[in-house]
Amino acid sequence: MEFNKTNYEKMLGELFARHPSVQKDGFTAGAYKPGLEGMMKFDESLGRPWTRFKSVHVAGTNGKGSVCSMLAAALAANGHRVGLYTSPHLTDFRERAKIVEGGGWRMISEREVWDFVGGHDLNGLSFFEITTGMAFSWFAGQEVDVAVIETGLGGRLDSTNIITPELCIITSIGLDHCAMLGGTRAEIAAEKAGIFKPGVPAVVASEDWETAGVFERKAAEVHCPLFFADSYPEPEFRLDLNGPYQTENLHTVLFALGLLGESASHEAIARAAEISGLRGRWERLPGEPETICDIGHNPAALRINFAKLEAMNRPLFIVFGIMADKDIRSILPLMPRRARYFCVAPAIPRSLPAGELAGLMQGFDRRVCGSVAEGVRMAREEAARTPGGMVYVGGSNFVVAECISSFERQ
Repeated sequence: MEFNKTNYEKMLGELFARHPSVQKDGFTAGAYKPGLEGMMKFDESLGRPWTRFKSVHVAGTNGKGSVCSMLAAALAANGHRVGLYTSPHLTDFRERAKIVEGGGWRMISEREVWDFVGGHDLNGLSFFEITTGMAFSWFAGQEVDVAVIETGLGGRLDSTNIITPELCIITSIGLDHCAMLGGTRAEIAAEKAGIFKPGVPAVVASEDWETAGVFERKAAEVHCPLFFADSYPEPEFRLDLNGPYQTENLHTVLFALGLLGESASHEAIARAAEISGLRGRWERLPGEPETICDIGHNPAALRINFAKLEAMNRPLFIVFGIMADKDIRSILPLMPRRARYFCVAPAIPRSLPAGELAGLMQGFDRRVCGSVAEGVRMAREEAARTPGGMVYVGGSNFVVAECISSFERQ
């Protein structure tokens, strides 16, 4: 079949349809394959491409994408060609694999995706195994100096955990994906610590009573040096990643760069979102009224976001949607009571229907919207009529993705 835009879109649709993905199917139907055997066989068939470049491996509950982007920006500022592998994508599948260099970024091309998918036997593989193999192969072919690799879920059994990196990083630990990773922060930390490798230094964002012992035991077991980044001096520069949780991420990045023997370009790190193309982290969307979107989707992240919104002491119009497998009952007590809510459901099967969400939000000022775009439009119209009104869009990566897409279509 000839490569063109129409055939590319058809191929991509078939890729999603034939190979289970967490985005489409949730943690069922083979989308989450706990184990590395399939990925290791696929990697062997590709010629073990990850062995042809250095790497940094990043796991954690919240902050992984931001830490990866700051690291990529800083390493690029030091003259490296940097591969950046993150997930999920927001508006374009190709966001998952990028090259960052020379103060900017570029995604894998549609033609390169086409050639990879058409050139390999993908039977029996999950969507994430395919995208991981594709990214590693592309990075090797592009002769990157170093790749920053974000885990998809957990760490120990994640498809990315076939690599032996120069450095392992664990960002914040919170309760998310508990059915797969465990019901306590300590159990989840143990899964994340599964990326630790013999002799490879490991950096953990913060030392706390519930998880520190877990990391220390795992580090001792595999004989790797362990460091906690919250001992790093308070940074004194601003970021274009504006979320209220970015200070901890910045500590982690600066500590990690020191261990790598790399200088920390404050200018590059301050522009990490721009340089790496990262979106959806307390991102201000164009126009008025002020509209912020953020991908925070679990209690740990949303507690911080909602607290910041309340501290602004402004009329709040919140467009909110969530996946059906999330712990909405732990999130409800965190949500500002004085806000007006627009309940939405992104157009994927995993979404909690907007009507069901509204039914759970007894006592809140809320209304049901037919789509994310409709919710954003209604919220902005009401905020525009209210002095000082602002809009927040969140609850899910997929809510933010549809919101950004609706803005880009305008």
